[in-house]
Amino acid sequence: MRAAVVGHVEWIEFGRVDHVPAPGEIVHVTESWQEPGGGGAVAAVQLAKLAGESTLYVALGDDEIGHRAKRELEELGVRVEAAFRPEPQRRGYVHVDAAGERTITVIGDRMGPRADDLLRWELLDETDSVYFTAGDAGAVRQARRAGTVVASARGLETLAAAGLELDVLVASGKDPGERYEPGDLEPAPRFVVRTAGPSGGEYETRGGERGRWEATPLPGPISDLYGCGDSFAAGLTYGMGAGMPIGEALHLAARCGAACATGRGPYAGQLRAV
Repeated sequence: MRAAVVGHVEWIEFGRVDHVPAPGEIVHVTESWQEPGGGGAVAAVQLAKLAGESTLYVALGDDEIGHRAKRELEELGVRVEAAFRPEPQRRGYVHVDAAGERTITVIGDRMGPRADDLLRWELLDETDSVYFTAGDAGAVRQARRAGTVVASARGLETLAAAGLELDVLVASGKDPGERYEPGDLEPAPRFVVRTAGPSGGEYETRGGERGRWEATPLPGPISDLYGCGDSFAAGLTYGMGAGMPIGEALHLAARCGAACATGRGPYAGQLRAV
């Protein structure tokens, strides 16, 4: 099983707080840590744990933080194909409250790879499944070289500009920034998956068939919810690339999302090889 991600990375500083501060309020952090995050990074590490390897196609800031993010992702088992940009690495701060909910503030624009970046795109010809979170329309076309393409609805305008068929589009049933409506993409994806957090979610096929899945019980106490959605998407990407039926792939995806919630940050709790 060969898996890849075409996406983005953010350098994240986490802080545990009793609650997210109200306007003008000061709160005290009881624990803090830093590590690479963002949808591309989280999915790539989860795929590496499931498949034994993964490749991340990404753009990073050509600064100390950008290079540190590449090193730390490689230490987590990801092959990083990076284009370095002459701008600061995108960063973020995450409040993790007493219930494990994450509230995110990002600093800087999202950076995604471009088709004209000197990356080893040809490796995608031998890749079973790829997850797309960020990049230009040309990068979507490069991703389509893989056997299966799963994409996040966060990049809907870019996906529409590429004009290619997706195997699966992962959208949200609640988040306005990750919504999908019929007609938003032509051709329509083979499957549209709409997540609903602890309520599970639903999917529909291009032919109009519908189904649901239930959330998986957590395998331990909640630590924080950062990265659960992208771990879910990575599990789905793995399952579809491995030829699982959609229901089985979604069950694996739900297990990945639930496992992520039990570790500090996005990586400690992630599900390993199935």
